[in-house]
Amino acid sequence: MKQIKAGIIGTGFSAMSHLEALKRLPNVEVVAIASSELSKAEKVANQYHIDQAYDDVDHLINDPEVQVIHNCSSNFLHFPFNRDILLAGKHLLSEKPLAMSSEESKELKELANKHNLIAGVCFNYRHFPMVKQMKDDLSSGQQGRVHLVYGGYVQDWCLYETDYSWRMDAEKNGPSRAIADIGSHWCDTVQYILGKKIVEVFADLKTVHSTRQRPKAEVQTFGKSNSVDTEEVQIDTEDYGSVLVHFEDGIHGVFTVSQVSPGRKNKFYFDIATAHATYSWDQEQPNRLWIGQRNEPNKELVKDPALLSPEAASLAHYPGGHQEGWPDGLKNLMLDFYEAINQKEDNVDLENETSFASLAEGHRIMQLIEAILESHETKRWVQISEE
Repeated sequence: MKQIKAGIIGTGFSAMSHLEALKRLPNVEVVAIASSELSKAEKVANQYHIDQAYDDVDHLINDPEVQVIHNCSSNFLHFPFNRDILLAGKHLLSEKPLAMSSEESKELKELANKHNLIAGVCFNYRHFPMVKQMKDDLSSGQQGRVHLVYGGYVQDWCLYETDYSWRMDAEKNGPSRAIADIGSHWCDTVQYILGKKIVEVFADLKTVHSTRQRPKAEVQTFGKSNSVDTEEVQIDTEDYGSVLVHFEDGIHGVFTVSQVSPGRKNKFYFDIATAHATYSWDQEQPNRLWIGQRNEPNKELVKDPALLSPEAASLAHYPGGHQEGWPDGLKNLMLDFYEAINQKEDNVDLENETSFASLAEGHRIMQLIEAILESHETKRWVQISEE
């Protein structure tokens, strides 16, 4: 297996998560990292023994050593960087959202197809063993027809009006926050499990804090820098949302997202009800899959490779009772993505179907986000475009 050389754009949470996951892959070497501040790139490069540190993304994109680029920049930079990466003929794994609009994401989808590149979007919750087990069970048809899906994704990091980050700025984050940031994960994961697209939405969104306090200046106190001076800014993106959804084949559903729910740190959950059973999964307890039945005792399937389907077991890297979680799901995404690149570099057709989200799927999520915003504004059902 050939060594593949990768570059990473960014030094924040997403970038560091990608870097740590890549360090767990045997055939990938991170050779370059870029940040808007050279000192940040150099610090990470020194810590992780990365050869090149850049403060100019163009230099990373055009580095002849770099074959694959992970775009972990701020949202408003996703599209221009992704476009330049694809035009440079480099394989791409982009953090979501793929772009700031469906017009932009459509262009990226077409570029990836034109240049015949491996390109994906980092929807990492697809890659948990119990999510794959659920998909396999439901696709077998043994539990009967799926008729209802419900759940949500709730957090509390935006609870107070003094909570502020760049994600509150629509120009940097996009016209949607809670739906685009976490609702997109719910939609992508459930669509992946069902193998069915969401085709129609009816949305109700709410901005709990119409204004927030943004740090305005840094003041020095006993040699330390403290952000104590703030200014009030208008907030136009949603803190909360509930969305009715219709899938293909007549499946109905509903989900709620919130970034203002006290005590909820990262609760991503859903129930899928079929003719014979309800499957329930919660990301905060990722190694358990609850299966409810009407006329038999309910049961709980735990993550044990010996108990799972072969495909789900392949995503479990430790024996039963040894817990796996968020970083392991991201590692599974990377394994799938780089296996596709290996086969592409060897000029062979993909032997196995890939599981990572394609740019076409990332584009459709952008269309879905826009449909949800339109539905909220017009107070009506909105169909998802098929362009």
